[in-house]
Amino acid sequence: MATLSDISVSASINSLSAFLFLVAFAILRLQPMNDRVYFPKWYLKGIRENPSTSGPLVKHFVNLDVRMYLRLLNWVPAALKMPEPELIDHAGLDSAVYIRIYLLGLKIFVPIALLAFGVLLPVNYTGGNFSIMSLNMKDITFGEIDKFSISNVPPASKRLAAHIIMAYVFTFWTCYILYKEYKIVTDMRLNFLASQKRRPDQFTVIVRNVPSDPDESVSEHVEHFFRVNHPGQYLTHKVVYNANKLAKMVDKKKDLKNRLSYYTNKFERRPNKRPTTKTGFWGLWGKKVDAINYYDEEIDKLIKEEKAERERVIGDPEAVVPAAFVSFRSRWGA
Repeated sequence: MATLSDISVSASINSLSAFLFLVAFAILRLQPMNDRVYFPKWYLKGIRENPSTSGPLVKHFVNLDVRMYLRLLNWVPAALKMPEPELIDHAGLDSAVYIRIYLLGLKIFVPIALLAFGVLLPVNYTGGNFSIMSLNMKDITFGEIDKFSISNVPPASKRLAAHIIMAYVFTFWTCYILYKEYKIVTDMRLNFLASQKRRPDQFTVIVRNVPSDPDESVSEHVEHFFRVNHPGQYLTHKVVYNANKLAKMVDKKKDLKNRLSYYTNKFERRPNKRPTTKTGFWGLWGKKVDAINYYDEEIDKLIKEEKAERERVIGDPEAVVPAAFVSFRSRWGA
């Protein structure tokens, strides 16, 4: 037997959980270490740079500006009020579609809730089935809230027709709104792609699980398949290599470049003192050396190793995996 208190507790828990998730999202959004995760589009456009890392080490990871936390959720009403074209330009198509998903929920469930409260609840409440059952079954218990359920409608009652009709109405309304929304989002996506500069990834797809062929290599097999089945659209392809070691070298080079940039910026702020580092693990121990010269030499050495590893991978047939990037002449073909 459900009570109004049970429903209130459930609604409170769900509402509080949703609010806490929103606050957690907003707090993580302010942290410098998450900046590239939350604002990738701005980094790609070059209109945002890494937050300042001067000061204590903790400022590299945690935002210590109290004023930012006081304006924690100011972006929510601003995002909801922003015109859709401006929002797409500001935050990307995904953000605009994400907000439309929330509005879609309101468009579907608000009319359904109004119909349910206006039609189904009165039909259920006045059904009287619990009162009839209580006369025949002395041990039955029910509360006022239970009278609003379909259980209060007697079996084979004409009142059940209201539920059947409303089920069709709800289904039709949901399908209609979903159809309209899908059409709008599809048009938005096509217009967005048409307005963007052409990029290679718009013309390229990845093909996985290429079947092995004793008479052809993976590259020859992919080319043969697409030239036969998509002769007018196929342009070229690149097979995928197992280059895990090379990928680690690329990541290491990126890390070394970041360290070099850090020490270069440090030297520019204090040109009278050359920065130093230790050659051991994380710079904690080992021989003390000039940091800029050391990382310059390490990067040059790694570039040569990276080039040699790339040539080895490309020349090794065993490094080819059954997958390929296939490029087409048009976005429609892709």
